[in-house]
Amino acid sequence: MNARLNPGDTAPDFTLTTASGESLSLSSLRGKKVIIYFYPKASTPGCTTQACDFRDSLASLQGAGYQVLGVSPDPVAALEKFTAKEELTFPLLSDEDHSVAEAYGAWGEKKNYGRVFEGLIRSTVVIDENGVVELAQYNVKATGHVARLRKSLGL
Repeated sequence: MNARLNPGDTAPDFTLTTASGESLSLSSLRGKKVIIYFYPKASTPGCTTQACDFRDSLASLQGAGYQVLGVSPDPVAALEKFTAKEELTFPLLSDEDHSVAEAYGAWGEKKNYGRVFEGLIRSTVVIDENGVVELAQYNVKATGHVARLRKSLGL
């Protein structure tokens, strides 16, 4: 399993392709607080619940100075459909080789119905304006996650 990030760690920089086909680098957001949430698969029930929760909370998160990014191993085309269908208003990023998820400790061994396999671990990492990890949460539940995150951030 990949090492998980902890508060005080420097967030690994990355450049990924968004659902709209543009490149986005974490370093381009320096000076802003960033919430990166890792989710397993677009258009599945839990991931849709979580994405819509972020969408519905986006104005208040942005009002508190946070930029939200969703990262999954889905190809760009799947993210494009997911964004359009759910009217998502924040960037979704394609991490098909899961290298970013690995760097953030969000890729590893999972268990589902007694079966063990490698996959994306639903995780959220909050990064401050200087690129330093402020909060790292792993194995989060999709339902109610944004409310719990807001509480952890004192919002």
